[in-house]
Amino acid sequence: MSAPNSQERRACWGARDEFWKCLDHNRDDVAACEKYKTDFEMLCPAQWVKYFNKRRDYLKYKEKIDKEGYKPKEGAPKL
Repeated sequence: MSAPNSQERRACWGARDEFWKCLDHNRDDVAACEKYKTDFEMLCPAQWVKYFNKRRDYLKYKEKIDKEGYKPKEGAPKL
């Protein structure tokens, strides 16, 4: 597979942004955002979809840590 051209990249990023916006609006309910998810997966290379999904999880986790701070699990070993 060849690399996406600039128009294909913009379409992919737009679909990703719409999907993420829907997830944010619907509290991460993927079923409510099925149309956007389908568009996202159709317009982006599979490896990009995998990367973007991991990226979103990381950004959500980072946001939570920034807001609430890090709280180790009870019984977790201290470093």
